Amino acid sequence: MPFEETRLEEPRLEEPLFAEPRLEERLEELRRTRPALVEPFTTALPGARASVLGRLWGAFVREPLPGVTRHRREGDTLVVELRRGGSLSAAESCARRFAEVPEDFTVSGPEGRISGPAQLLARLCLRTPAADRLAAELDNSVVNLALARAAEAGRTAPPADSTDAEQAVVDGHPQHPCCRTRTGMSIADVLAYAPEHHPVVQLALLRVPADRWRGAGSWPRRLRDGDSVLMPLHPWQRDHVLAHDPDLVVVEETVPARPLLSLRTLAPLGVLPGCHIKTALDVQVTNYRRTISPAEVADGPPLSDLVSAVIDKAGYGGSLRVLRELGGGAVCVDGQPSAGLAVMVRESSECHLGAGEIAVPLTAVHATGAAMVQGDPVRWLADFAELVLPPALTLLSMGVALEAHGQNTLVVLRDGRPVRVLYRDLDGVRVSPRRLARCGFTLPPLLGTRAGEDVDALRAKLFGGLVSGVFSELVDVLTRTREAEPRELWGAVREIARRVCAGLPGREDEAAVFGDTMPLKATIAMRLADNPGKAQWTSVPNPLAQCR
Repeated sequence: MPFEETRLEEPRLEEPLFAEPRLEERLEELRRTRPALVEPFTTALPGARASVLGRLWGAFVREPLPGVTRHRREGDTLVVELRRGGSLSAAESCARRFAEVPEDFTVSGPEGRISGPAQLLARLCLRTPAADRLAAELDNSVVNLALARAAEAGRTAPPADSTDAEQAVVDGHPQHPCCRTRTGMSIADVLAYAPEHHPVVQLALLRVPADRWRGAGSWPRRLRDGDSVLMPLHPWQRDHVLAHDPDLVVVEETVPARPLLSLRTLAPLGVLPGCHIKTALDVQVTNYRRTISPAEVADGPPLSDLVSAVIDKAGYGGSLRVLRELGGGAVCVDGQPSAGLAVMVRESSECHLGAGEIAVPLTAVHATGAAMVQGDPVRWLADFAELVLPPALTLLSMGVALEAHGQNTLVVLRDGRPVRVLYRDLDGVRVSPRRLARCGFTLPPLLGTRAGEDVDALRAKLFGGLVSGVFSELVDVLTRTREAEPRELWGAVREIARRVCAGLPGREDEAAVFGDTMPLKATIAMRLADNPGKAQWTSVPNPLAQCR
């Protein structure tokens, strides 16, 4: 089993535009907050709705959803049969991962055409709190996706630095229907804090007495005031969470910072050079509310040391580098560290860049249409695979499974060519004490549930992000924008993977690397579950097997 995770004149609006509940309210808020965006927002809304609908349609086909019995293909159409009777049908092309869905896309049902994601979800006839919650998340995703596309309209400048590259991902998660869900945030909040809107966020500094601070690792001297800790606090969290603890106060000073791809991690401006700040943010983004658990605080620094040591022993310190969790902490509330009043300080990507280099999250390569990629696409992908596959597969054999998806994995580019890979967010790492011990490593004491001997879970963690995610995204974008042949692209990746596996002792993961299927996170099944924080997986065809 896998491991668990933890005022312009407004244009006339046609009736389908109001499929999402509270849309009129959202428009009124936008009119008050940023009137210049009203017209581009209404223009972008049909396409945003269709994109989210297409991603949900793909989940109906791929994932084990309650209310779906089976699906079949009839020509260019997919038919999904429902447990309560009847069926749904729509274009097969729009169910594919990374599909470019036309704005007039609909799904046909027993009662007519379905144009809204929440309408499609309702066809499952689920009367559960989880289904009601997901319907609201889908509507929220549509609104925020349209808002992001409206704000980006006309922006053509290429990323000038690594933070620009982080903020270039307009559409959010490339496969999740909740790609732009920001549950808990108003329109004004999204415009003020979300990376796709390019703001500068003023982080508050919370003065925490020493007896109420539970810390780990090293804490920056710059963020101390005598015996008290100055804890960076996201302004949304200050306004919505700190009010429950009136004994704590913020100082007058703030830390200006630019939000990165993950929304709650930010790059400070002018202070804390070489650091990024990961803040607790009690907002629903895709699958999770983005707080920071006590286990994440406690385990970040020792996991950083462990993973870095394994990489060095494997001999891949030049091609793969970890952005280490330097330190962190949480405010104690009623004697226990609070997940909502917590923070982590991480090495920034700038620590690992040379002159003329830029660090780009892999999902940003896809989101920008490979605009930063130079040279022959097959050679480019092979060069990237040479940097990431040898260390990632070797680390797996040694007992460390990286969650190497497109947000956690960054490629360093020099003149558009890959020169090294950076990995961040140690909270997603899973480890095998047995495999580590075999290689001479002792697992440090960990508070979280990251250790286990379920090899399928270890492999799902790595392959679900790296193959089903990163390489699939890169092949898709290089095929669409560079007219590369998918079989040739996957063939280059396969050849490198084959060579790496052949050189590993025991070759115990080789069959999984080239098996018929690969794991893919079942994101909608997770959202509909009683325990939405527990990872679920589905299987998709393995392109490394198909290109034989």
